[in-house]
Amino acid sequence: MTGIIDYGVGNLFSLKSSFEAIGAETFVSGDPAALTQADRLVLPGVGAFGDAADKLRATGLDHFVRDRAAKGVPLLGICLGMQLLFEKGYEYGEHEGLGLLRGRVVPMADYLPRGLKIPHMGWNGLHRCRPDSRLLADTAEGDFVYFVHSYFAADCGESLAATAEYGIPITAAVEQGNIFGCQFHPEKSGPVGLAILRAFAEWKGV
Repeated sequence: MTGIIDYGVGNLFSLKSSFEAIGAETFVSGDPAALTQADRLVLPGVGAFGDAADKLRATGLDHFVRDRAAKGVPLLGICLGMQLLFEKGYEYGEHEGLGLLRGRVVPMADYLPRGLKIPHMGWNGLHRCRPDSRLLADTAEGDFVYFVHSYFAADCGESLAATAEYGIPITAAVEQGNIFGCQFHPEKSGPVGLAILRAFAEWKGV
């Protein structure tokens, strides 16, 4: 069963509907006791890094997520939820992330060529960096997914699973051990997104 973590930021119910569309039993909760019953977890998120990190800490869910990840529970971060997996975020200041993956979340405006719109919004093709990716096992090179973001994960080479081209290669997906992340929104990415969610929901662990 997949538990979607409700900490006050995220498009929770469209994500829940997407899991239900692939036949995965799913529930939404902000209660650690309930979420402990899940055999895998999803950390969604929209908005600003610092605000989201503060909400996780205020609810105690930051400790819960770290603890479950350390116990080997599969964890998928989506959009801002993926960014929170890293060590630090630099959105309106410097903020501590969960530190489950090495890397930092930085503003696209500091890296993109002039003339490209921010936020990066729309459909982009995936460039797979790891042929053994479990999250992307049922996707093909160049499959399109849907992005909406103004910040991206940098210095995360050891967990990098896929990039998307937007003036520069932008981190699109990460995975390391039982930790997975999508900068794009699989729940808004049609059949490709559903295939990614299915791969996560069916992964049996290491």
